[in-house]
Amino acid sequence: VNGQGEIDCQTFTDSEGNEFSLSVQEVISALNQLDWFKSADCCELTPAEISRRRGPFDGQTVFRGITPGDDIGPYISQFLLVGNNALNGRRDVNDNGDGFIGYGAIRIDQRVRFATPCVDYMTDWKEWYDVQNGADLRGLESLEDSPAYRFITTPRDLATYVHYDALYEAYLNACLIMLGEGIPFDPGIPFQRGDHIDHQQGFAHFGGPHILSLVTEVATRALKAARYQKFNVHRRLRPEVLAARLAKNDVIQPMYDTPELQDMVAPLQPILNWVAQKNGADPHLTNNYLLPMAFCEGSPVHPSYAAGHATVAGACVTILKAFFDHKYPINFTGNDAEPAFEPTRNGVRLITKPSVGGTMTVEGELNKLASNISIGRNWAGVHYFSDYIESLRMGEEIAIGILEEQKLTYGENFSMTVPLYDGGSIRI
Repeated sequence: VNGQGEIDCQTFTDSEGNEFSLSVQEVISALNQLDWFKSADCCELTPAEISRRRGPFDGQTVFRGITPGDDIGPYISQFLLVGNNALNGRRDVNDNGDGFIGYGAIRIDQRVRFATPCVDYMTDWKEWYDVQNGADLRGLESLEDSPAYRFITTPRDLATYVHYDALYEAYLNACLIMLGEGIPFDPGIPFQRGDHIDHQQGFAHFGGPHILSLVTEVATRALKAARYQKFNVHRRLRPEVLAARLAKNDVIQPMYDTPELQDMVAPLQPILNWVAQKNGADPHLTNNYLLPMAFCEGSPVHPSYAAGHATVAGACVTILKAFFDHKYPINFTGNDAEPAFEPTRNGVRLITKPSVGGTMTVEGELNKLASNISIGRNWAGVHYFSDYIESLRMGEEIAIGILEEQKLTYGENFSMTVPLYDGGSIRI
């Protein structure tokens, strides 16, 4: 943690303890002064907008998601940190804190490539403009070599994860972790009793291959739905473009006479001043409000909403919550007094956490996983918070549709209780 106040230089442990440096505390204070967060009757809102309202914030809540379980335990889901039982239940290390997930006879490490802290991109006009015109800077970001890999410890680490992930890999990993740890399926799923009673086991239907393949099938359906929303409906501009319009407000205002833009900018001025100070002066900008980006190539070359990562997260996690007993308590440490893992400050290993503020469950940690991945794209600068919320809900609808299809076409008598992101549940 340095003294400059860059958020990505601070660990998630710092945010939980309200240990932010002064400049970040000032940003939180400025957010709390905005009408959207401060006043319950600030403006005429639709039901969907009301459901997105949050605040006021502190260091514990400002960056968290909004789904059930997001506020319990460490910021990072256990499913992004822990390992599971390896072949035949054996381990290379004595606990889940090794971070190795068994993939059959091989394994994969939960540690991520370590991007150089506090190195931002597209913070000067020439670089920003080149990227908008198609300059391909992919793969040119600065990376560390000592250590080269570490557990997800900062927002920059999480942004690096969602920069290169295989889109559904976090949910495939979560599925493998739960299968390896023997997390029970939903009570309404058949073939869970002993072989001497059922005389059969779940496999293609209601077994490991079923859930492992379904969590990938729903991903591609979710991505296609997101793509339709992007190009055929919304065509929403990316945050880096909105920031550039704010930076060029002195040109846009007289050209287009947009008092609405002025009204929007005024309450944000403390935050914009902080961004300008961080970016430094630029001869092409009166005010350098360009959005600091974690990806040197900027956003993907398609519109902002729907967010592909968040839609896939919403769909895959819904499938997992339907199959596994969502009320089952999660404790991978085996220690009731210290029930959760979190990284050390330098991210080189996992340690246990003594207080989590409640009971961590399958539902809560899966919801948190969906929020982590979705908000990780926000940390990178390529999406808005509302992209996360609405895309998560859309993914949920897609997953429910698949489960309803299977209920109609499968011969077995089964049911699944699916907890929803906005609270409550439905029964398939």
